[in-house]
Amino acid sequence: MEGLIYFLLIGAAAGWIAGQLMKGGGFGLLVNIILGIIGAFVGGWLLGELGISVGGGLTGSLITSVIGAVVVLFVAGLFR
Repeated sequence: MEGLIYFLLIGAAAGWIAGQLMKGGGFGLLVNIILGIIGAFVGGWLLGELGISVGGGLTGSLITSVIGAVVVLFVAGLFR
């Protein structure tokens, strides 16, 4: 249960950061946070497929999640 809460908090922070990086996305804070949580999954998968490791711990998880969230926000912006 603790890991799930940790994952959701990291994903929410990543969504907020990605929303700041992707100015003009226009999805709003709540949707950016939700897409950030999805992006945490995407970032872990994408970097794993590319064989890239950004390290462990809080910083590595946050970087991975932000990368995934930026990708998800970009793709979502294409469909908007």
